[in-house]
Amino acid sequence: MLVVDDHSIARNTVRELLKTHALPVCGEAEHGRQAVDQVKALDPDLVLLDINMPEMNGIQTAFEIRRIAPSTKILFLTVQECTPEAETAVRLLGAHGFVSKSCVGTDLIPKLKLLLDRE
Repeated sequence: MLVVDDHSIARNTVRELLKTHALPVCGEAEHGRQAVDQVKALDPDLVLLDINMPEMNGIQTAFEIRRIAPSTKILFLTVQECTPEAETAVRLLGAHGFVSKSCVGTDLIPKLKLLLDRE
């Protein structure tokens, strides 16, 4: 799994949560361009992707990831419960949903397990 968020505290929180559930993290990125490079280098099964980031937002990043690694699953992380951007990205980019950052502690692991069980 690749964790992409421009806030190091958010990345650390997600990484530690995944670690406690024995879900491996292969890398991290703090913006979209770095995420695209990491996807090319690491070929992760799944990318946890913040929507609001500098340089290249999550939707642009997801589009590029979809182009270079079409089988990589994408799960968006968002500050809001349900943004129009997240709904559009999920629908148009074939992303696998989104999780509100305020609910990461309760919603992320069940969502990931559901996605990973589909493999």
